[in-house]
Amino acid sequence: MAKVSIKKNDIVLVIQGKDRGKQGKVLRVFPKRERALVEKVNMVKRHTRANPQKNIKGGIVEREAPIHISNLMVICPECGEPTRVGHIFLEDGKKVRVCKKCQGVLDR
Repeated sequence: MAKVSIKKNDIVLVIQGKDRGKQGKVLRVFPKRERALVEKVNMVKRHTRANPQKNIKGGIVEREAPIHISNLMVICPECGEPTRVGHIFLEDGKKVRVCKKCQGVLDR
């Protein structure tokens, strides 16, 4: 299991695959599978059966599918560039993620 440098609510850029160039917010991360669910990226069609108890309508539903984290790059909120992620320790001993380009802190 590789270390995942992407977290929920990060803005990421897709660098590989059918959605290359798209940006989106990370909705969920699956560290064991090394995948992430990104908003409006890697959309797939799913055939669903109607379930009146759960108020689900049947038919073809479009939703996001997980995408491998190697195909994503975090976008730095300070410089706005897609960047690799580094780690540093702050003065108070807290470990934070930093942008490799501008050294800006990625963790809010």
